[in-house]
Amino acid sequence: MKTPQNLVTIQPYFKAHAGRLAEFHAIMHEFVEKTRPESACYFYEFTILDDRAFCREGYEGAAGVFAHLENVGELLGRMEKLADLTQLQFHGPAAELDKLREPLAHLPAEYFVLSCGLGR
Repeated sequence: MKTPQNLVTIQPYFKAHAGRLAEFHAIMHEFVEKTRPESACYFYEFTILDDRAFCREGYEGAAGVFAHLENVGELLGRMEKLADLTQLQFHGPAAELDKLREPLAHLPAEYFVLSCGLGR
């Protein structure tokens, strides 16, 4: 797959609440299944370490991000009851990140602007 020029990645980190680890692991699978049909999603996966999880996800521009957030909104509400969002990052080209900043200002996010790189 050739890396798209407008690729935006979201990198959220979660920490499961005490006693909710099994539910936390189960909802990760629900997120994957809910995301699977999204055509603007290039990749979506969870990695875990003890009671923490990282979601590595990439989308076709800001439009892909907005479509995903709308799609998984109900699941995000359920996730808040199972885990804390400990870190949230968006990475991508400045023009795409600028489309996200105001609509997502309510989120505790950091925006990392693409400076240089290599795509294949």
